[in-house]
Amino acid sequence: MASDLVTIEVADGVADVRLNRPEKYNALSGDMFNAIIEAGQQLATAKEVRAVVLSGNGRGFCAGLDMESFAGMAGRDESGGSVDGLLSRGDGPENRAQRPAYVWKRLPVPVICAMHGVAYGGGAQIALGADIRIAAPETKMSIMEIKWGLIPDMSLTQTLRDLVPLDVAKELTFTGRVLSAQQALELGLITRIAEDPMAAAMDLAREIAGKSPDAVRAGKALLETAWHADERTGLELEASMQAALIGQPNQREAIMANFEKRAPDFADPE
Repeated sequence: MASDLVTIEVADGVADVRLNRPEKYNALSGDMFNAIIEAGQQLATAKEVRAVVLSGNGRGFCAGLDMESFAGMAGRDESGGSVDGLLSRGDGPENRAQRPAYVWKRLPVPVICAMHGVAYGGGAQIALGADIRIAAPETKMSIMEIKWGLIPDMSLTQTLRDLVPLDVAKELTFTGRVLSAQQALELGLITRIAEDPMAAAMDLAREIAGKSPDAVRAGKALLETAWHADERTGLELEASMQAALIGQPNQREAIMANFEKRAPDFADPE
């Protein structure tokens, strides 16, 4: 467990991560920012974790910034989530406000977001940090910061660009339009719609967890690095990563399991 505000349960290689502020639609207070970051950092070094399912308890995934908390942030110290603290940078390129969304993109294993209810503002940006999004039919999604006279600043520039053309990103940013799940699917913001997104996400996570963890991690790293890179970078990375996988114990186990028609028994990455 990361904290009372974000819970983590790991079983069979799948981490079930839940935003846990249901009485506030999992709205993002300073403490909630800290808890999400802590959960992501904890999972980044968890070798036994092969896939993550990210969801929210209660009636919605995440309603975005808790404006009551935001109003009082200026007088709070960094540990409580002050404006100064949220804008501070660590070792990476992202600041503390961007990290609750960006931490999922940087996680070495696939992250599947199970969405229901609402994903507004910062909540939408956290969902966009996942690799795959599965939404309930009634889900509503919005890049809502314009409503408060703000721009999206939780790593949207690094996530939305992977999903929609620039003109669509601009329209969503300029209007804050609330999208239905079907509209979000048609635009490419979500991967698919499911009546029970949590069950669908867990099924997919378990399927991924049954594959070679070395190859899954390499696959995510390859695509994250090469997707916006030049052709030489992408092609050379494919070759070098493949060379590093070939002949390793988990790769040999994948071959043997297929030939022997049995479930593979993969070791956790070193």
